[in-house]
Amino acid sequence: MKFEQQFSQQQKQTQKLAMTQKLQQSIQVLQFSTEELSNFIDNQALENPLLDVTQPNYTSNYSKPRTSTGTEMNRLNQIPDTTISLFEHLIDQIHLNYRDTYLRTLVLYLVEYIDLNGYLTISLDEAVAKTGGTPIQLLDALTLIQQLEPAGVGARNLQECLMLQTERDNYAPEIAYLLLEEYFIELVERKWDSIAKKLLISLADVQKVFDYIQTLTPAPGAIFGSTEGLYIIPDLTVKVEEQQVTVFSNRSGMPEIKFQQNYFEQMKQSGDPDVLKYLKDKQQDFEWLKKTVEQRGDTIFNVGKAIVERQQEFFLNKEHPIKPLILKDISEELAIHESTVSRAVNGKYLETDFGVFELKHFFSQKLASDDGERSTNDVKHRLQALVDAENKAKPLSDQKLVDLLNEEGIDISRRTVAKYRDLLKIPSSAKRKRYDEA
Repeated sequence: MKFEQQFSQQQKQTQKLAMTQKLQQSIQVLQFSTEELSNFIDNQALENPLLDVTQPNYTSNYSKPRTSTGTEMNRLNQIPDTTISLFEHLIDQIHLNYRDTYLRTLVLYLVEYIDLNGYLTISLDEAVAKTGGTPIQLLDALTLIQQLEPAGVGARNLQECLMLQTERDNYAPEIAYLLLEEYFIELVERKWDSIAKKLLISLADVQKVFDYIQTLTPAPGAIFGSTEGLYIIPDLTVKVEEQQVTVFSNRSGMPEIKFQQNYFEQMKQSGDPDVLKYLKDKQQDFEWLKKTVEQRGDTIFNVGKAIVERQQEFFLNKEHPIKPLILKDISEELAIHESTVSRAVNGKYLETDFGVFELKHFFSQKLASDDGERSTNDVKHRLQALVDAENKAKPLSDQKLVDLLNEEGIDISRRTVAKYRDLLKIPSSAKRKRYDEA
């Protein structure tokens, strides 16, 4: 048998998109939120002397909200002042309340191991080994920390955190501390019959303690966290006048990018080849940044406008219904990729006279029903309504919810009901059962 190898030359033309660094950055810019974009532009300005950035002074397109007295309310004034950290707050209290003794030295040592949630992250045995203090001295030091504000700080676990808060609350149910101390696991696992029998109390009494615990915080130090993200600058505004819905782009809320022409001309006069090349590169960087930011704004506006046109009823109807809508619907309408739509709606917000909504809020899958297609949002709202109206002494099981929804013409499975219930943060029927309404 004879094998032959034959070689031939063929010319083939293909198109390929090269993922250059600039293209990658352009994609990233579209994905940025307004705040992230502002920070990105600031960083670009630090690297480019020809780039001048003016930060905007954003004001809402709607009139300022007013207080009950009729005076204008500044939204920014409603953001709590949390510029002081939990660590600084504790240190200030220690120096103010405790004398300069060895015990205070141990207190200051332990405070360094309090995490942002307010929990102690070092065991007393480790602290004894590292400080040379006695177990009693370290326990006394921890006790002093646990007397500071906020209540619950210095706890070593969730149970102790809740006990510390309950101990200092004059309005806590009488048996709350006892249940937390002696029956914490049974309480959490809802083995309330066992607790009631041991303490000779009613299930309603246990229910009262459980309800009270829901008002406590599992992370007392979290109130000293950052205020980052509390104030949103919407990318779009929707106005409704005479049943006409109009979309506006909030470009005024974006940083203004300018080219330092005078500085460019001065540097250009040097005639140095290296300087001229540097100026050319920085000018190209400016032009790219300006074009990319403008394209980002255009894309968000076009996507937002297409969404609003599809969801007219949301802005016209007081119940704000959401029609079935998926990314593919918008991508096909605008002839862009689904991933582009996804980047244009995540972290981008739309302002109305009744609230601010993330653009991805308007997307909802379709679900079959007898009267046509319903959005998953409609089904979730109906599910929530059924749970809200149920007899809490005999809560509806997932199968019963399926039966009720089926009776309304909504074709849904038990698994889907369970999934939607989890998304809505609705506990199971066993955990929704209340004994004070029996």
